Amino acid sequence: MISVRRIIIIIGIAFTAYLAARGLWWTAPVERPLMIIAALSLYLVTTWLCIFWEPRPSSAPASPDGAPMPPIGGSRTALPRWAGVMALACAFIVPSAIAVAVGPDNQAAPFATWYLGGIGALMTIVMVRRRPVLSWIGIAALAIASIGWMGLLPALSLGLVGSIVWVAATQLMLLSIDRAATDTARLAQLQRAASAWQASQTGRQRERRIQVQRALAVAGPVLTRTVSSGGSLDEEERTQARLAEGRLRDEMRGPRLLDEAVHAEIERARRRGANVTVLDEGGLDGLDEPTLAIIRTELADTLRTARSDRLYIRTSPDERVAVTVVGRSAAGAGMSDEDAVDLWREIGHPGAA
Repeated sequence: MISVRRIIIIIGIAFTAYLAARGLWWTAPVERPLMIIAALSLYLVTTWLCIFWEPRPSSAPASPDGAPMPPIGGSRTALPRWAGVMALACAFIVPSAIAVAVGPDNQAAPFATWYLGGIGALMTIVMVRRRPVLSWIGIAALAIASIGWMGLLPALSLGLVGSIVWVAATQLMLLSIDRAATDTARLAQLQRAASAWQASQTGRQRERRIQVQRALAVAGPVLTRTVSSGGSLDEEERTQARLAEGRLRDEMRGPRLLDEAVHAEIERARRRGANVTVLDEGGLDGLDEPTLAIIRTELADTLRTARSDRLYIRTSPDERVAVTVVGRSAAGAGMSDEDAVDLWREIGHPGAA
């Protein structure tokens, strides 16, 4: 399959070759034919070099979120400086060389004015290859040389205006392409952010569904018994209702802290009358399941030996501490803020120094 780039290259080669061929179609004697051939050779070599030469491709830059971004405005096809300087030298040399070679009587002949379009095409290629300053300097050199040899009106009427328009239109087109490429990259980044947000929302919805299913599994039998008995529960059923309410609250506040062993120890503490609070404030985010299993095992061991009247289990934002367990017992006849702290345990992240 023929690419658009290949088609453009073929058109560029054919057009520049046609312009150069016009310079060999002499309809009158010329003074220095070898100089014409040398100027045409310099022009063709320089033009085709600017068309074909590709710098070594560089790696694409990365966006702030780590995803590779496409090259903006064709930055990977920028013409090397030495090739741009060679094209600029061609714009200075070829017009004067052709004017001198054909002689003063033929300077406005069609075979002597090909360089007006030829240098304009070369500077258009230089503009496409991301050297706008060199391109406009070359157009300025072409204008000065052609006006100097032919005069203002002949130069404008024989092709100078067209060359200027080509370069200006090419620069405007490149600016539009750059803007479109920038907008495309920005839209792609926004789309990635929207996709990430949607995936996060889907994960949260799935997690909420799982929590609702757990809640129904825990509280469903108790609620069914409560409704069927009209709220008349015996002591064991009230205990089961209290344990179900506590387990449901634990599932909502700290699901990442819980497994069967931790559930069993929390239930044992509540059966003996302890008040247990479980709260996950995000300290376990990003941990894999094996790491969480180690932390839960140590938490279950800590609760197994706890004898406090009130237990507070919280995740920690500290880089070294994963979970903090605090136990307080009544200092007097009832529970108060003056209760003594009889348990303080920090469960560290596995592998943390």
